[in-house]
Amino acid sequence: MDPLDAPDSERDLNLVWSAKVSLTPRILAVNIVALLLLAGGFFYLDSFRSRILDSRIAQASREARLIADAIRATPAARHDALLMEYARDTGARLRLYAPDGRLTADTRAMGSRNAVLRDPDKEGWQQDSARFLDGAIDTVVGAVRPPLYRERLGDRGLQWPDVRAALDPTIARASVWRAPDRTPVITAAASYGDGIVFTTANAIDITNTVRIERFRLTVVLAIVALLSVLLSLFLARTIVKPLRRLARAAVRVRLGRAREVVVPRLPDRRDEIGLLARALSDMSGALRDRIDATEAFAADVTHELKNPLASVRSAVEGLSRVTDPALRAQLLGIVRDDVLRLDRLITDISEASRLDAQLSRAKFEPVDVAAMIDGLLEQRRARGIDRGVAIDFDREPGALVSEGEGTRLERVFENLIDNALSFSPDNARVAIAAGRSDDMLVVSVEDEGPGVPDDERESVFRRFHSVRPESEAFGRHSGLGLAIARTIVEGHGGQIMVESREDMSRGARFVVHLPLGARD
Repeated sequence: MDPLDAPDSERDLNLVWSAKVSLTPRILAVNIVALLLLAGGFFYLDSFRSRILDSRIAQASREARLIADAIRATPAARHDALLMEYARDTGARLRLYAPDGRLTADTRAMGSRNAVLRDPDKEGWQQDSARFLDGAIDTVVGAVRPPLYRERLGDRGLQWPDVRAALDPTIARASVWRAPDRTPVITAAASYGDGIVFTTANAIDITNTVRIERFRLTVVLAIVALLSVLLSLFLARTIVKPLRRLARAAVRVRLGRAREVVVPRLPDRRDEIGLLARALSDMSGALRDRIDATEAFAADVTHELKNPLASVRSAVEGLSRVTDPALRAQLLGIVRDDVLRLDRLITDISEASRLDAQLSRAKFEPVDVAAMIDGLLEQRRARGIDRGVAIDFDREPGALVSEGEGTRLERVFENLIDNALSFSPDNARVAIAAGRSDDMLVVSVEDEGPGVPDDERESVFRRFHSVRPESEAFGRHSGLGLAIARTIVEGHGGQIMVESREDMSRGARFVVHLPLGARD
């Protein structure tokens, strides 16, 4: 069996959670997953910001310790100048506190405007939008929210955690705060012996850097999202829409509207959907042909049964009125013949109607066709052949084997032999030959009868097509023999046809081609 024809495992085709979801949402969901992976860049930006902040905190702690060391080594008269110099270099606000928390020096009071926090109420909508986006993304990524930065009065320096920690000369502590405009504020403190130096820096550059990267990532994400939606719509149009058309057509076929349905073949598509469309179209056409053939067969059966039934009814009605013994015997003979004809018709009709299904389930075995024909001819000669007709059988030596069902193949050759004997004139000769041609087994049956006209060589294989010789009694054949023979041969992967005799003499020549099987 071709692997493509093998039935797929139901377990391989079952879907668990997505079985009730149409293809369009599934396609969109797959693309959304890709977008979510891209959106993971926001988590990277949060970790990037955290690393920068950690670096700035460590830097602020080192700078506070260095400034404290410089102040310790500088006379008190030079402290203000030194603080202003460091304020210019670092961009931070510097303050000195006494051990009791009193403010003793402040670069802002000296004229430096470093670390001046911006009032968000005085900024434009662009900054409001940026802060809103910051808050939304921080919420999504679960970023830690620093405490709000609030100034302490000059004599309350110990309210700063960094200042309190710096009372221990061995500690230089730094902290991160959140300005009203959501920018980070970094503070650090270190002891210089007679007091504590306290630095404050508004790290706006960190927020600006992260916002720029977030904006770029947002633009990329928006573009990718738009492309993803367009791609999903494209896939839905090229995959889901044709499948829905095919499904609707299949439903209409199932509802019995096969003649009205035109299943789209999608000839321009060379993908699996195109293959499916053409397969469904071919299947629909085959189903339509099968329905037409079934209806025609039913009509032919009705017609063929009505004739003998009408004859039987007429004869039976005549029996009730006829008293002449000879005439009654004649009517009874008509009834008997018609009953036999009906029996043959019903038997052949039953076999013809079941033949396709039986052949599809049949188990083929090696059959020696030449030996089979020998056996049929011996039985025929034992019963006697009428009108002095002779039968010759010419066969190649050795076994002529084909894979098939023996009883069905016997029916084929028995029908062909009966047909040849029926059309043969008195003292004629029927020639049967069997041999090989390429990879096929070829059997021919020739008679010396009237032959088959060229325009009827196909119609003789139709059901109930019955052209009988004049010498044969009416009703002895049902007209299904050659139709049954063709069905059997084609079910075995072969072919049967009518040809002119090779010697161009008068008569018919039926040729059967069957695939050769392996010899024992």
